[in-house]
Amino acid sequence: MNEYLEAIILGIVQGLTEFLPVSSDGHLELAKWALGDQDSAAESFMMTIILHFGTAFAIVWVFRKIILEKIKNLGTPEGRKFLLLVLISMIPAVIVGLGFEEQMTALFDRKIILVALMLFINGIMLIISDKIRTRGNQVTPLRAFIIGIFQAIAILPGISRSGSTISSSVAMGIDRKDAAHFSFLIVLPLIFGKIAKDILDGTIASAQERAMPLALGFLVSFIVGIFACNWLLSIVQKAKLRYFGYYCIAISIVAVILRLTIWPN
Repeated sequence: MNEYLEAIILGIVQGLTEFLPVSSDGHLELAKWALGDQDSAAESFMMTIILHFGTAFAIVWVFRKIILEKIKNLGTPEGRKFLLLVLISMIPAVIVGLGFEEQMTALFDRKIILVALMLFINGIMLIISDKIRTRGNQVTPLRAFIIGIFQAIAILPGISRSGSTISSSVAMGIDRKDAAHFSFLIVLPLIFGKIAKDILDGTIASAQERAMPLALGFLVSFIVGIFACNWLLSIVQKAKLRYFGYYCIAISIVAVILRLTIWPN
């Protein structure tokens, strides 16, 4: 398939599924597989990172007022507390990202059965979370660290980052709106940090020959992501995550059937 058309399709998939709790990484791997993508694991992972960069900017745009307010309040006790909570939540993902980068990259090589299994688990998690009543609890350092653990687990393709962090927050009694806002904001330092690391390592520079498809994928994921982010915020508050849970379970079963029969390679 034409690499530009593939970039557009993957950008749409990323833009939608980053914010819907159905695992953007899992759907990207399924989409690459269905499109017959033949990139190496490293090239595939680079496209995934750039697409995530696009949706990170979508988060910045949607939450721009909140982010500016948080920055202005950094000199206050409340602002410093929020910054501490964000830093604590990052610890598990940073440990996994820096300590297991090679193993992590290898997961993004069309491992369809693994993706299907993780999607199934993700679906169960979403269905359960919808049955939990929130108790208006606040995000504490311990709760932030637990949310961070679920964010690190979501590195596995098929586990939704937003779904796992929001579900774990709700399970700890945190208000759904607060859970969604915290979930989206804590991922920004990780994504921008990953991009900065790749620039310093020369990883992005080495992908110059694919600069245009990567840029196109970035742009599409950013635009689509803005609409999807606003949509999810309204869905979370209405406690309708279970429908995405049913979808994840269904798509995981379909993926296994196709992998074992029609598209074995």
